[in-house]
Amino acid sequence: MSSKNKSFVADLAAGVEPATQPQERNSRLGIGVLGSRSNRLADLASGAVVDHPQELVDPARCKIWARHNRDYAALSEDRCRDLIESIVAQGKQEVPAIVRRIAGDPQYDFEVICGARRHWTVAWLRAHNYPDFRYLVEIRSLTDEQAFRISDLENRAREDLSDVERARDYLKALDLYYDGSQKSMAQRLNQSEAWLSRYLDLARLPDDLMAAFPDPFELKISHIGTLKPILKPQDSRELVLAEAQRLRRLREDGLSDAPTAVPDILRALVAAAERLPERAKGSAPKKSGSSEQIVRSSAGTPLMRIDETNRKGVRVTLFCKGGGARVEAEAALQQLLDQHWPQ
Repeated sequence: MSSKNKSFVADLAAGVEPATQPQERNSRLGIGVLGSRSNRLADLASGAVVDHPQELVDPARCKIWARHNRDYAALSEDRCRDLIESIVAQGKQEVPAIVRRIAGDPQYDFEVICGARRHWTVAWLRAHNYPDFRYLVEIRSLTDEQAFRISDLENRAREDLSDVERARDYLKALDLYYDGSQKSMAQRLNQSEAWLSRYLDLARLPDDLMAAFPDPFELKISHIGTLKPILKPQDSRELVLAEAQRLRRLREDGLSDAPTAVPDILRALVAAAERLPERAKGSAPKKSGSSEQIVRSSAGTPLMRIDETNRKGVRVTLFCKGGGARVEAEAALQQLLDQHWPQ
């Protein structure tokens, strides 16, 4: 078991009874057993020990909690490959899922709070030559807010849950459990408000922008620092969203120049925001005599900006990270040289 799994199992396994010190064997074994059982019941009654029973169940009798932070529909054989191989190698599921009992539902017995990926994997294995595998669950009694925090605690220890899935879960929980108070939510999660705010910003990215990415789940919380500033001004936002839709159409049309990697798409979106005229950005108008102009590629991507032309020379800014092709930038520079520095 990995160190991360050990960590969250230690946090979650509140029902594991602590080891007791060895005692001398009582000559009256019957009295010792009864006494031990009596002590166990007394501990349970006092709350000193919490008992969380575990069962092996049919995954078909379990449904995913409606507020689970995993996008169950996005799970696939590829996304669960490591877990599939692990369960097959071990011959069983080692870490139990956390569930709640469901009463009065003829189709389901349990609701999955943590362990949607394990549920999908066991169900997939049962349908693919391993019909004897069963779903290991730990049964708990939880409020919705407790269920949210336990699910978050478990998944923070895992790397397979995307930042986007976690962010969307936080955004839903903000109003459901914390009356819209980021401060209260951050305190309950034992995190800073700034940390939580970045996740909420990620969850609030518009669908039109997310469409620019072939797999939106590849977006990370670290990308908010690039996207948030170019979405805040309304004029810039419109240009960025228009570029996102253009990139989506290029990809859907199967064009080879459509960027697919997240860094390339981010550069294209930032370059789109750069097309906004300086006056629209709120800066002071240029001095008279300024010859600033943007040189773009055939696709409209900025390649360079001619900042000023005077008797001394030409001042140029190259958008080397704007998403344009170097060959087009070289051609534009050659044309500029021919114009101002003839052979």
